[in-house]
Amino acid sequence: MPPKHIGLTGSIGAGKSTVASLLASKGIPVYVADEAAKRLMVEDEGLKAAIEDAFGPGIYVEGQLQRKILAQRAFGTPEATAQINALVHPAVHDDFVAWHSAQVAPYILREAAILFESGTYQTCDAIVVVEASKEVRIQRVMERSGMTREEVEQRMQHQWPDAKRRAYLTDRDFIVQNDEDEASLRGQVDVLHETLLQRCGR
Repeated sequence: MPPKHIGLTGSIGAGKSTVASLLASKGIPVYVADEAAKRLMVEDEGLKAAIEDAFGPGIYVEGQLQRKILAQRAFGTPEATAQINALVHPAVHDDFVAWHSAQVAPYILREAAILFESGTYQTCDAIVVVEASKEVRIQRVMERSGMTREEVEQRMQHQWPDAKRRAYLTDRDFIVQNDEDEASLRGQVDVLHETLLQRCGR
């Protein structure tokens, strides 16, 4: 039996990567879907060919992905965004399945910004949504990235609001509130970890 599959998501700036790192420090393997997508777009020859076919020449120069050009072409319209997602998501799914089957922990985390939007939530044994107020998230992203408020808000418009995610949650799922200090977050993550271990019979 592979470990239980726990989905971890949240809006930009909510702190899902911080939650992932806290659980990783307890020995929980973490699969970061965004990092896997970036890696596969460089390593997976079939995916590379499909992307070049869909978005035209110049996406790869001497085998190197031109990320700015891809971003311009793939995220310029909702149709193009859907097209790139339709290519990348199946490759990430196959990569995750192989990774998951090789793990031996009680449970594993799959960190994904678009866990619900991609339909991946349906394969999870439980879901953890990390939330924080909009203003807290904006400030965090501005501080860490140098983006302007307008740029952060533009990114946020492409993501589901927390209320929409909550509508998909069931009594097996979890919400972590990350508006306060790190001590509060650590306390919630400790409880989350113990609860998940109990569910796994550990």
